[in-house]
Amino acid sequence: MEIVDENSAMLSNYEVLTLLKELQSQGDGKRKGNKMHQNLATVSYETIKYLEKTPCNDQTPEIIKNFLLAVGPYKLTKAEKLQLLNQRPTSAVEIQLMIEESEERLSEDQIEELLQLISTHLIGEQTEEMEVEQDAE
Repeated sequence: MEIVDENSAMLSNYEVLTLLKELQSQGDGKRKGNKMHQNLATVSYETIKYLEKTPCNDQTPEIIKNFLLAVGPYKLTKAEKLQLLNQRPTSAVEIQLMIEESEERLSEDQIEELLQLISTHLIGEQTEEMEVEQDAE
C-alpha cells in the first residue's frame, strides 16, 4: 500500500482547536501578508471561536485517551470513534446514525453502555445539562 498524502489524517475537534491556536500564536507579531494569508487568518480565527464554544474546548489529551481505551472493546472504526468523540451522542438513534450497521454490530445493551461511556468520559456542556436534568427529576 502506498501513502498518497502523509499529511492527511483524521483529527478530532480538540486537535484542530489546539493546532489552530498554536498556528495563531506563531503568527502573532508578523506583518500582514497578502490577501490569501488574510483569508486564512480569518478562517482560522472564526474556526477557533466556533470550537471554543463546543465541548472540545474542555477536553484534554488524557480525556481523549481514556475515552478511546474505553470504547476499544466495541470494535469501532477510527471514523466512528472520532464521530462519537466530536458529536457526543446522547441517544441510541444518534449512535445508530454514526455507526455503520449498528443494528447488526451492537446490541441494545452495548448501545446503552456506549452512551454511558460517553457521558462518563467526555465532560462538558452536554454532561452538565444531563446532570441538571437528572437533578430536576
